[in-house]
This record gives sequence, C-alpha cells and structure tokens, in this order.
Amino acid sequence: MSALLSSTPRKDGFYMPGEFEPHDGCWMIWPERPDNWRLGAKPAQKAFAEVASVISRFENVTMCVSAQQFRNARHLLPPQVRVVEMSNNDSWMRDCGPTFVIDKNGNVRGVDWEFNAWGGLEDGLYFPWDMDAQIAQKVLEIERIDRYKASNFVLEGGSIHVDGEGTLITTEECLLNPNRNPHLSKEEIENHLIEYLNVEKIIWLGKGVYNDETNGHVDNLCCFIRPGVIALTWTDDTNDPQYEISSDAYRRLATSTDAQGRKFEIHKIHQPGPIYLTKEESQGVDEVEGTLPRQEGDRMAASYVNFYLANGAAIVPTFNLPTDAPALHTLQQLMPERQVIGIYAREILLGGGNIHCITQQQPKPHKG
Repeated sequence: MSALLSSTPRKDGFYMPGEFEPHDGCWMIWPERPDNWRLGAKPAQKAFAEVASVISRFENVTMCVSAQQFRNARHLLPPQVRVVEMSNNDSWMRDCGPTFVIDKNGNVRGVDWEFNAWGGLEDGLYFPWDMDAQIAQKVLEIERIDRYKASNFVLEGGSIHVDGEGTLITTEECLLNPNRNPHLSKEEIENHLIEYLNVEKIIWLGKGVYNDETNGHVDNLCCFIRPGVIALTWTDDTNDPQYEISSDAYRRLATSTDAQGRKFEIHKIHQPGPIYLTKEESQGVDEVEGTLPRQEGDRMAASYVNFYLANGAAIVPTFNLPTDAPALHTLQQLMPERQVIGIYAREILLGGGNIHCITQQQPKPHKG
C-alpha cells in the first residue's frame, strides 16, 4: 500500500538524491494535446517514443498513457517499456510527477507537491490541470511507495536541482514568482525546500533561460554533472538576452560554495540557436482558450543542458544544428563514465520543454 505520511522527509531522515545516482527506473507521460503539440501530437509521440526507447536500454521506463491513446502508445513503444493507463492533462512528468526521496537504509518515499500548470489562473499554460495534479499520487500508488503531501506549496520538479549532498539550486524568477506561492516569503519557501528535500544550502540564481515559459526553470539553465560540478547554458553573443542571464548565473555560482564547502567547477555549454517557431509549426497547433498559443517567430528556450541522466548514460536533446556536435563532445568529456546520446528533440521543444522535462527518475534503493 501507499500510506499518506503526516511528517516530513527531513524529520524522517529522507533526502532527495542527485540524478546522477543509481535509478530504479524512469517515468514519462505520453503527449496528445492538439493545442500544445502540433499535428495531433504525432511528431511529438515519435520523439517521446525514441526517448523512452533509448532510456529503456539503460533502465526501466514506464509510460503513463490516457485510455484513448493506450493502444497507439503500446504500438509505438518497444516491449520493454511498461505502458500504464493514467488520465492526464499534458506530458510533463518532471513537473507534475513525484519527487522521490531516500534514506540511509535504502528506503524510498515520494513527495507530492501542489501543481498549478506553471502559474495557475494568472499565467498558467493550460486549464484545467486537475488530472496532472493527481499524477504524483497515482505513480506512488502503483509503486506502493509512501507519500508526503506538501500541501499549500506549489513546486515543479524542473525548478530544482540537487547534488544529493545537501545543496539545491533554483531560480528567483520561478520560485519567487507570485503565481506560485504568493502567501510565502523567500525564507518560508526555503524552509519548505529544506523540510521536504532535506537540503542544507540553497543557491539562488536569478533568471532561467530567456523566454522560458515555465518562468525560468533551473533544469533548462544548469545542472549537476556530479557533486561540485555544474554544466551551464552559455552564449558568447553579448547582444543576446541570454548572455546577461548566463553571466549572472556564472557569477553567482562562481562566488558560492556548496553545502560541503566546495567551490563549483562550472562548465559552459553553448546554447543552440536561437531557435524560432516556424509558420508551419505554428499552424499545426490547435487554438484553444486557456492554452498558451504557439505563434510564428516565437523564440523557444532551447538548451543542451535539459538532458536526462540514466544509469550509465546521458540522453541529450539535439536540434540538427552546428552547435550539436560540440555540445555532445563537451558533455562526453565531462561524463566519461556515461554514454552520451543525442536525440533530435525539436518536437519536444515545440511543446515548451525538453528531455529532462518529460522524464522523472525513481532512485534505486541502496544502503549507506
């Protein structure tokens, strides 16, 4: 069974491990919204299927699929990918799914945050989001994992990165946005993060990637390669709005230490593009009231840092651009212990995120 716990992970000795630590598996949600994914989501489904297929070479993958799409998804996915029926509003498992926590005895539990579709009725990206708000509980029920409910605290998994050794990185643009937790001060938000993720130090960056519709999720801007080592989205173009954002993040990280007192080793990963929505891509998306429109000429928040770390691999978004090869090469040098695999991910980007946004790791239980 999956019990609802009345305490918090910190009180019980549970903490969020780093993504680079061993996984039991990966969770995803199948795309189908025609008002977010072009051409009835068919191109996106092929991209999601490829991501799931590649990850499944390294760890278990579960795809959550609506009843209407079950047969189609089962047909497009390889047999080693588990397909489970689960109602949903859209396909961002990183943000609506559970955050898994572990303890030193190898037990795993899950945190169920409040979800409001990146801003609620103020400037959220779609309405309603009631089915997505139930995803975390359903995943934990399937796995028979006990659940902490972070009531009255809105948080998406893409807005945080941890090193598993007490350090958390996030952005002010997202977590301090009044469309998330307007009733909480910065200190109170920090206290929630400390209580539910059991971290010791929170490093606040300013903004996320330019024009990121999630209000600046950190997982598009930077991530931990391992404790003390960070990959940061970068551009050398001083006229690009991203330049000041990335420079500010670099300065903040370079003048900080982690929870263990280490200075950060920061590696710049040059951004792709800029990439803009084409007329054809825009016209393939249904117009629906309450959903953020996709318009020709919109700059998309493309980043190579939005990758997923699987067991022994890094699954990296690529865009058929000259910047792809240097980014993959740099990441392979930074992670010699992993197989760095690029997947053409423009179709995922068109929906507003990328490979890290559509995946959620479930850590492997381990002791000590």
